[in-house]
Amino acid sequence: MPETTLENICDWYHKYADDLRIVRKEQRELRALHPAMNAQLDDLEAEITYLLLREQQPATVLEVGSLHGWSTTWILRALRDNGAGVLITHDLIDNARRHVPRDLAAGRWTFVPGDARQTLRGHAHRIDYLFIDAAHTASFARWFVSELFPTVRSGVTVSVHDVFHGRRPWPFSEGRVVLSWLAEKSVAYFTPSRLAAAPVNRELKAVKERLGLQQPVHDGRDDPMLFFRMP
Repeated sequence: MPETTLENICDWYHKYADDLRIVRKEQRELRALHPAMNAQLDDLEAEITYLLLREQQPATVLEVGSLHGWSTTWILRALRDNGAGVLITHDLIDNARRHVPRDLAAGRWTFVPGDARQTLRGHAHRIDYLFIDAAHTASFARWFVSELFPTVRSGVTVSVHDVFHGRRPWPFSEGRVVLSWLAEKSVAYFTPSRLAAAPVNRELKAVKERLGLQQPVHDGRDDPMLFFRMP
């Protein structure tokens, strides 16, 4: 499985530039169709998620937290473009169901309503990619690092959103819990955060500009997501 590194991501931007150009247009059109939709992923982290899914070709993606379905549609477009793979989403609220296009969902998306701490108890999913963007509390993070992470195979890519809105995670946040867990396991991570990884952020934006992908899909600028591979 390829590592999530700046060098690899830059290569993948070039490799999938044409497909990414189409997906960015589709996502922009989706926002125009649903103006009240909360686009919770900033452009770099959304695009990196898409690129990772294209490169890794997961059979099953597990998404914990979807809100209005912005991340869900990015993931589903990657699976569509792969020509294979399914997404299983667990969330308390079902707003995503109103925003995910039917043709994009058909045959590849399952939505499971309810508290993930309950709906994922004793789950039987074979997780090939884990995407977490739900309650950003320390208590929720303690649940997923202690209960969900042990069910994920070694080498699987995991992404956790809203970790690096600043140079360091907020106090008493899931980010602090996740970083402590990573340090305990001696696991490296990648982030495109504008504040926590400014040189990385600038390099990725420069690559996008050279490829003609610099026009924003939406106005988020923090890109606070953290990516790592399960030890």
